[in-house]
Amino acid sequence: MARRVRVFSPATLSNLGPGFDIFGLALTQPGDSVEGELCDQPGIEIVEISGDGGALSLAAGENVTAVAAAHLLKRAAATGAGRHRETGVRLWLQKGIPIASGLGGSAASSVAGAFVVNELLGRPFGPGEIIESALEGEKVAAVTAHGDNIIPCLIGGIVLIRRLSPLDVVSLPVPRDLHLGVVHPHCQISTAAARALLDGRRFPLEAAVANAGNAAAFVSALYREDLALLGRSVVDRLVEPVRAPLVPGFTRVRDAAARNGALACSISGSGPTMFALADSEIRARSAADAMRAAFAEAAGLESDVFIGQVNDAGTVVVSCE
Repeated sequence: MARRVRVFSPATLSNLGPGFDIFGLALTQPGDSVEGELCDQPGIEIVEISGDGGALSLAAGENVTAVAAAHLLKRAAATGAGRHRETGVRLWLQKGIPIASGLGGSAASSVAGAFVVNELLGRPFGPGEIIESALEGEKVAAVTAHGDNIIPCLIGGIVLIRRLSPLDVVSLPVPRDLHLGVVHPHCQISTAAARALLDGRRFPLEAAVANAGNAAAFVSALYREDLALLGRSVVDRLVEPVRAPLVPGFTRVRDAAARNGALACSISGSGPTMFALADSEIRARSAADAMRAAFAEAAGLESDVFIGQVNDAGTVVVSCE
């Protein structure tokens, strides 16, 4: 039985164009790390947070990591799962994902919190229970529970979330040549505020039909490894037009990606992070560099760039004592 465990939870891209709240994928970088240890004091204690610039609360009820961890610990006590169910857990959180970036930072911290407690208790629960606890943490940051960051963060790969309750998730194939260029400008967009823009909004039927066609083509393209079709499918007629004004320089960044080898370019989640799909690492890097330059020219913003392929591992144990 482990007494101390450290886990890594990756950043994620969500929506992926037409798949609002249903499509997501895991990245190789960046990510959050959480270290946990069993203790005699009941409940969850956040001992330290680093990498957040002092923005996050240490209070257990206000921190997504602690809320997710507490939910799983409470489940263990209620069901009698885990030999150490009556004990408590101390946690150390290291933020590697920028806050309010559209990269699933709150999801990664939530998943890591639930995951590390499950490891400390001897893995009494499966992915479904970990997801449920992580969603409780996500509610603290996003108000509503949505799994397009949580689920790929936990299990890796590209996922289609057909339904959250009861959980119905499809892991989609990942084309071998698919590469990602991810650009995070140094600004923030609140997930809750971005979702509030959609409250009560009505959309034209033709836009809904177009999105349904693009979502279906997206799935087909993954199974066929047809990257050209995949690129044509990353078009959102519903949510992106509403949120695009929140992203400084959106149009210039998207156009820069298209001119420099990207198959497609869109907003990740609520933004401001934008991503490009490409058929090689060289083209992904070229598109991302052009996007970074466009953010600087259009909005005066510096950016972080991440290049890689889809992470098929999800959340993993880094060390165990």
